[in-house]
Amino acid sequence: MKIAIVTDSTCDLPEEIVSQQAITVVPLHINVDDKSFLDGIDLSRAEFYARLPNYQSSPKTATPSPETFSQTYERLADEGAQAILSIHISETLSATIQSARIAAEQFTRIPVTVLDSSQLSLGTGFLVERAAQMAQTGKKMEEIISTLQEVMKRTYVFASLKTLEYLRRSGRMNFAIARFGEILQVKPLVHMNMGKASAHRTRTQKRATERLLAWLAEYAPYEKLAVLHAGVQEEAEALYEQVHSFFPQGVVSIVQITPVLGAHLGIGALGFACISKE
Repeated sequence: MKIAIVTDSTCDLPEEIVSQQAITVVPLHINVDDKSFLDGIDLSRAEFYARLPNYQSSPKTATPSPETFSQTYERLADEGAQAILSIHISETLSATIQSARIAAEQFTRIPVTVLDSSQLSLGTGFLVERAAQMAQTGKKMEEIISTLQEVMKRTYVFASLKTLEYLRRSGRMNFAIARFGEILQVKPLVHMNMGKASAHRTRTQKRATERLLAWLAEYAPYEKLAVLHAGVQEEAEALYEQVHSFFPQGVVSIVQITPVLGAHLGIGALGFACISKE
């Protein structure tokens, strides 16, 4: 059975992997002032982070509509897919998966299974890549889902943020808490595993980095590991040099997070996405 793999633009998979594995990526929307952009299509990552501090109003993000997913599923069926596995950012963070579910329930040509990745960014992307690899080798839907559900338990994303301002501006954080954090110069950290997003805080950037490195050591060794960043390539490269011994041999992976996530996390977010070895 030919199984097509669908995801959304928050997955942060490099374009070469998307192309090699024949993955279909449905873009989210970024709305700035009176303009709307398709994430990863109409606005480059470099351009977005260069403009972000100067936008008059805070960028807003929007999920694809059920109709967009329906059209995607229709096209894949026309191209010969016999089933579709649609894997998306955790429903605790975005309503994207709800649109996919509505579309899947209404689509009757071929079976469509919608799966919550329980993750964001490359935490989702690593799972999508695994699903695509299994689909290309002829694995059945049940086996792919069973494998992903096991891998989810070992998948983590954790990062430090330079500021709480973008979370406040995006409406994703209570204003009073955000202001309190700024006054105390708190350095926030976010940690994601199995759909549970937890927030942590330290008083200095040095302490924040120490917490990241402690998590990195705790979850080692790794099947997959990448440095994630929002508009701070040089800092990401310096962090990689500091921790390169943790990376699987021969692998260098530094990824700038997509603008639809950067709109909420802000410039300077820096951390890791990983899958621990069994």
